[in-house]
Amino acid sequence: MTDGQRLFIGGAWVEPDEGHYQVTDPATEGIVGWAPEASREQVRAACAAAREAFGPWSGTPPEERAAVLARTADLIQGRLGPYAELAQAESGATTGTARGMQVGVAVARFRRYARVEPVEQPLPPQINEAGPFGPASVMGALAVRRPVGVVACVTSYNNPWANPAGKVAPALAMGNTVVVKPAPQDPLSVYRMAEALQEAGAPPGVVNVVSGARPEVGEAAVDCPDVDMVSFTGSTAVGQRIAEVCGRSMKRQLMELGGKGAALVFDDADLDAAVAGIGTTFSFYSGQICTAPTRVLAQRRVYDRLVDLLAAYARHLKVGDPRERDTVVGPLISAAHRDRVEAYVELGRKEGARLVTGGERPPHDRGFYVAPTLLADCTPDMRVVREEIFGPVVVVVPFDDEEEGIDLAGASDYGLIDYVWSGDVARAFRVAHRLRAGGVGVNTVGRNMEAPFGGFKKSGVGRDVGSYALHAYSELQAIVWPG
Repeated sequence: MTDGQRLFIGGAWVEPDEGHYQVTDPATEGIVGWAPEASREQVRAACAAAREAFGPWSGTPPEERAAVLARTADLIQGRLGPYAELAQAESGATTGTARGMQVGVAVARFRRYARVEPVEQPLPPQINEAGPFGPASVMGALAVRRPVGVVACVTSYNNPWANPAGKVAPALAMGNTVVVKPAPQDPLSVYRMAEALQEAGAPPGVVNVVSGARPEVGEAAVDCPDVDMVSFTGSTAVGQRIAEVCGRSMKRQLMELGGKGAALVFDDADLDAAVAGIGTTFSFYSGQICTAPTRVLAQRRVYDRLVDLLAAYARHLKVGDPRERDTVVGPLISAAHRDRVEAYVELGRKEGARLVTGGERPPHDRGFYVAPTLLADCTPDMRVVREEIFGPVVVVVPFDDEEEGIDLAGASDYGLIDYVWSGDVARAFRVAHRLRAGGVGVNTVGRNMEAPFGGFKKSGVGRDVGSYALHAYSELQAIVWPG
């Protein structure tokens, strides 16, 4: 296959050793394009190129690095239409999501990290008592952020623009170089990002992209001796395997893993607002997002009413071709993933959950669709309540009082983002402080993009977004001197 996408290694576009594989449109099952399958040797070459480029790039003034990111943002913004069309074809996102939440957020992230921030923080002087090193003295100190080195960025399929941009932009801003291994389902968008970076003036080797449908491609990047850090977004199971590899050579890690977000709805909550927030599980990436409030815990006095409202909301959503203006729920990423989600719905029914709505395939000739699904009368021990389904499926569990609701929310291996809906704001914040989650939404599913993002427990390691990403992609160095 000579007309397929090429790898991007050391500033050059390289034919893949292992040929190409098909990228499929999940809405039509048509061919979007042909992605390159890198060999292990080519992945190692990309890492070596990043290592060679690290010294000069890390020594480049921060203002010059920032200018590259700003020009990249301008280039992507100028091509928002065609880039969004490609992202939509690869991922199945609706038009609004592809334009706003995928390409649009990528632009915003490149612009955000084009802002130069201080990397040195003066620390208060300390008086040292007399000791073996001489008489008492005053010691000054600086805490200085230094780049980590070569970062392997392994990205998720649900957002082929915002997720890679959220890794690449802060890593480059801090002076690191990167090797990006995009998700196999939608890698073509990441190559367009690399083109924009190259055109914006990123020197050869600063950004490299290697893709493949085989797990060996990602494994080669993670275990390469030239890689100093791995930034991964994906499932907890894969993250655990990556962490084991990183541990053997003490590589730095940033892990954004699975979630099973608890949404506690108290009996004084604005139910319409709660339903609109929980309903994003059905519509936003068709539930293929780790931050979704998929596990609803409803106080018993409003339980039946909330189930009825959620069911009505779900039934009202149009499922279909994401290119149509009124489509709200697009397809899942693949036939295999659709089968997995459907298997969970059937498992829930066998476990004793009540299928209130959904669970079936919409009547489309092509595409990997699952109707928005609501499972009620669930119990905490059910697998559909405990495990991440990653689809447009919401489960509902009743609780009696605040203490029970907090206990149920915490009875999970995950702890990424939980949610609290209550008319009593003081109670909502009191509950939020007791939840074992990296983030808590109080009467909202919205996010502040300067707030730290990451998870407790099996939902991840580390924090990024805003200034926290600059910390994530840097090492702290202490410089001390006599005052």
